[in-house]
Order: sequence, then structure tokens, then C-alpha cells
Amino acid sequence: MSSESKSAQTLDQAVGQPETQATVAPPPSVFRQFHALTKPRVIQLIVFCALIGMVLAVPGLPTLGDIKLAAIACAGIWLVAAAAAAFNCIVEKGIDAKMKRTSWRPTASGELRDSQTLLFSAVLCVAGSLLLYVWVNPLTMWLTFATFVGYAVIYTVILKPLTPQNIVIGGASGAMPPVLGWAAMTGNVGPEALILFLIIFLWTPPHFWALALYRVEDYRKSGLPMLPVTHGSEFTRLQILLYTFVLFAACLLPFVYGMSSWLYLATAVVLSVGFCGYAFALWRDYSDALARRTFRFSLIHLSVLFAALLVDHYVM
Repeated sequence: MSSESKSAQTLDQAVGQPETQATVAPPPSVFRQFHALTKPRVIQLIVFCALIGMVLAVPGLPTLGDIKLAAIACAGIWLVAAAAAAFNCIVEKGIDAKMKRTSWRPTASGELRDSQTLLFSAVLCVAGSLLLYVWVNPLTMWLTFATFVGYAVIYTVILKPLTPQNIVIGGASGAMPPVLGWAAMTGNVGPEALILFLIIFLWTPPHFWALALYRVEDYRKSGLPMLPVTHGSEFTRLQILLYTFVLFAACLLPFVYGMSSWLYLATAVVLSVGFCGYAFALWRDYSDALARRTFRFSLIHLSVLFAALLVDHYVM
């Protein structure tokens, strides 16, 4: 074989061979890092629940003024909720670094400094509070700020590392969005808003404990006194089952009080039977896979339940 042929063959082989060196992914942009601090999926559910409160507070079809007010209120609630999420990331960065589920967060990985995150949180909180106070009403602003303090300080700093009932007591902050939405449109807090608050308040423990069951080793490493760590899997599963029974009753209240019709009632019954079914199966025969499915169904349960309230409000 001639030298030219050998050279051509060598060149062909070199071109045909895949690159063996691993490519290093570039670090996420600063914008994406700050966006991750706001916990977007959680915030979406918060704003959605607040929007349901707004819609139910307005009889009939909303006017253009109602739509503008609701949009401003949603923006303000989003900003303050995002500020609380960012502050939570600062407080829990040491814990987040020990847990597989949260070790990627920019504060836990050291990609963002505490000072940057604190400034980001403060700017969001001030901007959201001003938006609500000036263009919505003072009651909504104060209730939203109280929710910020309840989640970022009382729950994150005090309750979470102190008691296994942290999610029960701290769940009050997470149940506030419909109340905020109702106050934004009416300037007061009616019994209908409190019913919605009760539903989310009772939904939170079984939802979160299902997650804690299959993430129990993460929580054990973090040192947090979550219920599966302090009281074991069997006791936690029993608590989930009992809470789903009580939640079933609470989900019927919008129909009993006259907030909704049979359309919502049928949806609530089907969803609640499904949630109780998952909880019962989890109590009888535990597996991580079933705990994951229970956790995912709990998200479907709340989202579809509130969507049914929305549809029922306009259709029936």
C-alpha cells in the first residue's frame, strides 16, 4: 500500500472515530440560577390556587376591571411567594446540600452567595408588597406579607427543625393563597375563602408525608425531624390515611355551603375516593413506587379539584 493510501486510510479512521473526551456542560446562566431559587412549580400552584379564590369571589363573568385587578394581584402574590422561596433556600442551604432532591439548588451548590440571594428575596418581597398595597388593597398586602413571615420564618426557621408536626402547623401558610385571592377581589375574608383554606390545610400533610416516605433517608441525613424519621413508616402511613378521610369530608363543604353544584360534588367524590384508595393501599403494603404514585396523585387531586370549582362556577 502506498504512503498516500495509508495516510488517507488513517485520516478516514480519525474522522470516523467519535470524540472520547467528555464535554463539560456550561454552568447555568445567572438568570436561570435566580429563577431556580423561586421554586417555579410550587409558585405556579400557589398562584393557581389564589386565582381560584379570585374567580370564586366575583359572581358571574368578570368585568375588564376585575381581570386587570386579578392580574395585578397574581403578579404581586407571585413576587412575594418567590421571595419566600428564595429566603427558604438561604436558610436551608446546608440541609439542601445533604439531600439528593435539593443539592442542585444554587445556594446549596455555592453558585450564588447568601448576600445575592438575600438581596434578590428582599427586592421581590418589597416589589410584590408595594404592588399589592397600591394597586390592590392593604388587606391583601398584609395577609400576603404575613404568609411570607409564616413560611420563611415561622415554618422554615422555627418549626421545621423543631417538631415532626412542622408540616401540619406550617401548612397554614401554604393554605393561604385562596384567602389572598378572595381578599384581593372583595377587600375582606369570607367563609368561602376559609373553606378553601381548610381544604389545602388538610391536603398538605398527606401530600408531603407521601414524599417524605420515599425520601426518608435524605431527611435522616439532613437531621430534620420529619414524621417518617421520628415515628417510622407505619405510623406515618396511618396518619396519611386518617388525613385523607378528613380531607374527603372537607372537600364536600363547597357543595354543602352552596358554593358549587353537583358537577363539583361528583368530581370531589371521585378524586377523594382515589386519594383515600392510594392512602389505604400505602397503609396496607408499602413500597417506594406506591409512595411516589400517591404523591403524584395528590398533586392531581388538588389541581383538578380547584379546576372543577372554576368550571362549576361558570358552567352551572
